[in-house]
Amino acid sequence: MARVNHKLVKQRLNEKRSKITDRQFFSSRILGGHFEDLAAAQTRRYHYNRRVHVNLYWKPKDPFLAATDNMFIRINSGNPMVTKVRGRENRYQIVCGIFAHELGHVLYTDFLAFQTHSNFLERYKWYPYPPDLRTSVDAGNERAFWSYVKADVKNLEVVQFIAHQIANVIEDGYVENRILMDFPGTLGFGLEKLRERHFESIPTVTQLMEQEDSNRHIFESILQVLLSYAKFGEIKYGDETFGNERIQVVFKLIPDIDNALTNKAGKERLNVVNLILVRCWEYIEEFCEICKKHQEDATAAGTTASIGETVAEVLKSIAGGSEIGEGSIPVAEAAGDCETSATADARARTQEDAAENSETDESEKGDGTALQTETDEEENSSESGGTDSGSSEESAGSFDGGGLNSGKQETTEKESGRISSRQSESLSEPLGGTIEKNEEYEREHDERAAADIERILDRMAEKAACEQLENERIQELNDVAQNISYGNIHAGVNIRVNRIASVDEELVEQYDAIAGPLINISRQLQKSLIKQLKEDRRGGKQTGLIMGRRLDAHALCRNDGKVFYKNSLPNEIPELAVGLLLDESGSMSSCDRCTYARAAAIILYDFCQSLDIPVVVYGHSTGYTSSGNTVELYSYAEFDGYDHDDKYRMMDIAARGSNRDGAALRFVAEQLSRRSEAVKILIWFQTDSLQTAGMAVLRLRRICGASSRNTSAKKYCSSLRQSAMTNRTSRGSTRTRFWIFRT
Repeated sequence: MARVNHKLVKQRLNEKRSKITDRQFFSSRILGGHFEDLAAAQTRRYHYNRRVHVNLYWKPKDPFLAATDNMFIRINSGNPMVTKVRGRENRYQIVCGIFAHELGHVLYTDFLAFQTHSNFLERYKWYPYPPDLRTSVDAGNERAFWSYVKADVKNLEVVQFIAHQIANVIEDGYVENRILMDFPGTLGFGLEKLRERHFESIPTVTQLMEQEDSNRHIFESILQVLLSYAKFGEIKYGDETFGNERIQVVFKLIPDIDNALTNKAGKERLNVVNLILVRCWEYIEEFCEICKKHQEDATAAGTTASIGETVAEVLKSIAGGSEIGEGSIPVAEAAGDCETSATADARARTQEDAAENSETDESEKGDGTALQTETDEEENSSESGGTDSGSSEESAGSFDGGGLNSGKQETTEKESGRISSRQSESLSEPLGGTIEKNEEYEREHDERAAADIERILDRMAEKAACEQLENERIQELNDVAQNISYGNIHAGVNIRVNRIASVDEELVEQYDAIAGPLINISRQLQKSLIKQLKEDRRGGKQTGLIMGRRLDAHALCRNDGKVFYKNSLPNEIPELAVGLLLDESGSMSSCDRCTYARAAAIILYDFCQSLDIPVVVYGHSTGYTSSGNTVELYSYAEFDGYDHDDKYRMMDIAARGSNRDGAALRFVAEQLSRRSEAVKILIWFQTDSLQTAGMAVLRLRRICGASSRNTSAKKYCSSLRQSAMTNRTSRGSTRTRFWIFRT
């Protein structure tokens, strides 16, 4: 079989490993395959049959980070989100977290529901159902919403994209919560590291307000705060109080968002999107007009950006968000509520902040502006007798009272607890706290990341070392080819040896797709031979024979006449070396001859590998270069290998040009003559049938010592033509046998 020279590979591996850069590592196909294996392991857990492909690339100047269409995951490893992290292991954790986030969309996001939601808006309908209009203000906002959408096609386009952006924000929070709960290992740890980076990049409400003074709209700030709560369960207040207008909007939406984030049904999250569109319509309408103005300016400047691209450009400053993906349905899974939330503690603290704020007067906002309508003031005055203490009082944890401009509150017949009324303009400052040293604290160890990086680096270095060694081998084979005496008839003919130095993923996938049935044929052919070889090697006494020279005294009482026995001496398999030469001329393209030759080569190669028989596989054709016609030899498998990819190289077998058989036979015979095995077999395939593989294997079985009474041999011998060519080599006692198989 092809024996790998591990010592030489190890030497080259150590040389290459130290020279692998971050760009090579984080854009390598090997790392992409590592993530694909992780995806396969997790998706199969959910009976997801399609294989997810991962495309890693390195573009530092591209702001794009990652996206998925439910089949492919694209990650820009050169994004500053990755490159600004120190240490390769930490960068790996960030990339792993990005992958975990996108895998979460593959597992849990219903992209088709998003598309349906957009299609319904185009028909001026809500999907999956209309939002819950709890106040007269909500009803007015809904009427204004539809009036605006129906007024102009551009209005509809910009609203559709904003709705999709809001849905993506809510969906990001949901999928990350699911990943953290379902996969606390490598994926969860990497996602936690990414979330730490994202949360650090989110500005405070105070910083958002400062940005509004320049070129930021208030709706962008609200969407940023909404993203902060949906993903992390926290809001970075800065120096602002709970009464701030932006914070208030999110506070009123907290119960609906929490319900969407803990419900496995995607329709519930789309219903929250509808609710946000209605509750925040005053801000969204202004933002839509700004986006339309930007698009008009861009068109006047000569660009062809669509309204969606313009909105995406405006909203790209949202920190911690991800690209809007497209795809199909997620993994089939029963709908229902998630048992717990990964950010339950943070959400509980934010809910307490909202509950504390609910006691204050709703008419007073962070900037001192009174937003309540005259109707609201009349209702509040009638309910509270004109005092501030009775306005908008809610029970702890209950926020069903509506949106920012809510008027009437929903009533309930059950008491849900009261909080004493008090007005607060700042965060609580507790006194009397202590400082203690935790002697038992230890950092959380995660050795998987380091082990993964070491393993991938070794694979990358091994691949680079093997590729270098294969390139050196190609040069050696060409030197050998030029030094062989081919006889007068081949004088002046150029010989060139071709070999794939590095096998690509496409060949591997093609082999895996067709190899199963062929390997089964090889295993069946091996089965009886292996049993025969074990018996021959073991030897011993064979009893129960009808004929023989020795009587078995213990069997004389038998009535069936099986009273003889014989002693079998141990017998070892003869040392063999096999060379397989394939015709790859143009005529092999007809009648699937080349397809059968490729399949026969795979069967014979696996048969020899399994029985530790050294085997070399070559194909031959002709070509044309600047120096004239050439004999093209294609090396698919060699006796001494540097990698284990020869079986994949055989997927490159194809019909090519013409053929010059004699030169190719002489080259492969010379390669066999260098071997030390007692018996050397050269098999030349010119075939359009898998029967030739059976003929070749049966011939090898006979040489190995298997019984020649196998009746299946007669089935193949009708198409077998054996030449009695026997050449003596320089080794004297060794022999090379030639067989030509045709049909």
